[in-house]
Amino acid sequence: MAELWFVTGGARSGKSSHAERLAAATGRPVTFIATMEPLDEELVRRVESHRAARPATWETVEAPLDPVAALAAADPAHCVVLDCLSLWVGNRMAPLGESPTPDDLPGLEGELAAEVARLVETARARVGETVVVTNEVGSGLVPPYPLGRAYRDVLGRVNQQVSAAADRAWLLVSGRALELAPPGPPVV
Repeated sequence: MAELWFVTGGARSGKSSHAERLAAATGRPVTFIATMEPLDEELVRRVESHRAARPATWETVEAPLDPVAALAAADPAHCVVLDCLSLWVGNRMAPLGESPTPDDLPGLEGELAAEVARLVETARARVGETVVVTNEVGSGLVPPYPLGRAYRDVLGRVNQQVSAAADRAWLLVSGRALELAPPGPPVV
């Protein structure tokens, strides 16, 4: 059973770089699953820059809406970096508009929970490691608008689900990785 690794942190904390170092250290070929949709010129340049910074031998797969299918299609012997859950959740929430109602969220959260369960199952069935990257969005202020609050809550639950299933997890702060203890009984 392959290992699932979870890397989280704030914006520009170094989480993607850490995930890429973890993948390179496995010694396996790497498949990079990207969830960003380059919807404007700045994002196009950002995607090009990120792609150019990765080793040329790494395969890149664009999967903004279905990274689970991309993971299932990846060579099972490769190490896979899925970067990132936060963009994927945002992409999935976009159709809800700027002011989702309380009735909009349960269905989407149920779909996401099922997809995350499939992601974990797919990662476990592989030979190579899977490194999942996400943003930690719960450490700041409560967003003043409905979509921001809904996003923070939905992503927080998705992150908890993946983190709970992960064999190892890291929190990145200012480029420093802190390995997180596995879930378990509280230490007194």
